Amino acid sequence: MKSNFKKNIINSLLLAIGFILHQVAPPIFFGMKPDLSLTMVFIIIILNEDYKTTLIVGIIAGILSALTTTFPGGQPANVIDKIITSNVIYLLLLPFRNKLNNQIKIIIFTAIGTVLSGTVFLTAASILVGLPQSFTAMFIAVVLPAALVNTVTAIILFNAIQISLKHAKVTL
Repeated sequence: MKSNFKKNIINSLLLAIGFILHQVAPPIFFGMKPDLSLTMVFIIIILNEDYKTTLIVGIIAGILSALTTTFPGGQPANVIDKIITSNVIYLLLLPFRNKLNNQIKIIIFTAIGTVLSGTVFLTAASILVGLPQSFTAMFIAVVLPAALVNTVTAIILFNAIQISLKHAKVTL
């Protein structure tokens, strides 16, 4: 019980940090910002190996992203995107849990996850409210640069989190 409480507190703090980073991130193109809260979702999924945490984090991250989106009408698309992306990344990670080290996992799955997230978001937004540009233009101008930014940021954040957890003598 105590371990789960500690784990939930740490996951909540990581989500809050991701939320704050998402707020201060500058826009890339078309006024769209890289979703740095998504980076924290991937870090949480890699650090915690249970599905319940993945599902809860996906839902909460979707709600937080929906509350702060700058995309007109992007609220439902954000919730859909985070829930689908977190579940797919969890399933993709299963065969690699004990075969790759966490550094490699964070690089590969943040890049894949951000591209997946952007694709799901753009698809959902195009169906629900429409896109200001073509899907391809938005993908190239926003999703691919966001994947690069998120991947580099994820490496830095993951290492900082690992060092912090080690110094605090906390294991997840």
